[in-house]
Amino acid sequence: KYYPPDFDPAKIPKLKLPKDRQYVVRLMAPFNMRCKTCGEYIYKGKKFNARKETVQNEAYLGLPIFRFYIKCTRCLAEITFKTDPENTDYTMEHGATRNFQAEKLLEEEEKRMQKEREEEELNNPMKVLENRTKDSKLEMEVLENLQELKELNQHQANMDFEAMLKQFKELEEEQRRKEQE
Repeated sequence: KYYPPDFDPAKIPKLKLPKDRQYVVRLMAPFNMRCKTCGEYIYKGKKFNARKETVQNEAYLGLPIFRFYIKCTRCLAEITFKTDPENTDYTMEHGATRNFQAEKLLEEEEKRMQKEREEEELNNPMKVLENRTKDSKLEMEVLENLQELKELNQHQANMDFEAMLKQFKELEEEQRRKEQE
């Protein structure tokens, strides 16, 4: 490319793009949802051509939050959701309802139980000792069960199924001979 000797890059005008500019992107539905207008189910992984914009005046630890606009596959109603970097998830805004997610509730329950246990242990040193003994007993039981499974697998690996079938056939033939006699 040829640059003339009097070329000055500072003289090139900059493009003034708006901050809330929307881009067209191809994305997959991040969760199962149901359209509020027609009741159509949109399953996780369904591909859409979506509009993406940066949400103004919202950020999480310096990370921008994006809003996505998609259209329902049946009634073409607009559905919007945005990113939720705090929970590493997405939040539904309007146009659809998010379907029930048992996994998410289970994870939240586990986190809550862990927090309760830690708070309890901070206040009560005896509870720390009790929890340790429970954990060690549980670990011992798991190790015993694992050992039993290993022994069972070892026993099954040592079995000769061909010899067992041969023995079974011999017993059947012997019974037939006895019956014939």
